[in-house]
Amino acid sequence: VQSVESGGGLVQPGGSLRLSCLASGFTFDDYAIGWFRQAPGKEREGVSCINSSDGSTYYADSVKGRFTISSDNAKNTVYLQMNSLKPEDTAVYYCAARMSMCYSATDGMDYWGKGTLVTVSS
Repeated sequence: VQSVESGGGLVQPGGSLRLSCLASGFTFDDYAIGWFRQAPGKEREGVSCINSSDGSTYYADSVKGRFTISSDNAKNTVYLQMNSLKPEDTAVYYCAARMSMCYSATDGMDYWGKGTLVTVSS
């Protein structure tokens, strides 16, 4: 099982980025994919999760209304559209897979990607 993130970079406050997570090595429809982030000096936190079987989604309060998670099962890819970015969104963002449904943005995951850095700064 492997998940590979892409799409990170430097963006100004108020800007947007879309992260992608290409997942492979398992039956994509049977899993949940989540996004987590870890800022320097802080603990890792759950950002969002999507269930590939029914498309249900969950978000952390800190990103509700600004971030949108979506999936393209045909491409085995999950996206995280991030709008109205703030400096406090700066972090390494990780994509992770779970071998069951998720019911919150913070549910534990089984497999992790290596992360992609998002920096929000002017």
